[in-house]
Amino acid sequence: MDDCIFCKIVKGEIPSYTVYEDDVVKAFLDISQGTPGHTLVIPKKHVPDLFAYDEELAAAVFSRLPKIARAVKASNPKIKGLNVLNNNGKVAYQSVFHSHIHLIPRYSDQDDFKMIFKDNSGEYNDAKYKEIQESIKRQFDNTNN
Repeated sequence: MDDCIFCKIVKGEIPSYTVYEDDVVKAFLDISQGTPGHTLVIPKKHVPDLFAYDEELAAAVFSRLPKIARAVKASNPKIKGLNVLNNNGKVAYQSVFHSHIHLIPRYSDQDDFKMIFKDNSGEYNDAKYKEIQESIKRQFDNTNN
């Protein structure tokens, strides 16, 4: 895509702080550096989001994450953990519409990175859980997946 910033990075038209690259993925420092070492892993092939992956691309991209994550963690002895984050769609905070996975090093619970998972379980009963469960399970019967 001509106007995709990540495609331009892959082509070398825009510089990046690349930490890993092979024939399938490119991993480079996120310019925002949410925490030091914040790295993006992108497929070199333009796909807008996770929904556009086929099984082959998913296997190729996601199989590389542990190796890259280990390198990020090993780069600084102060890193205690790592968040792996993938946003899909504007409502899910995706801002660049070329699929990318964030590897966000965690140094402490005070390192200015927050994720909040609200507990809505009080609003659900067995029937509501089963309704959602069945709605999702039916999708696997759809041959379009």
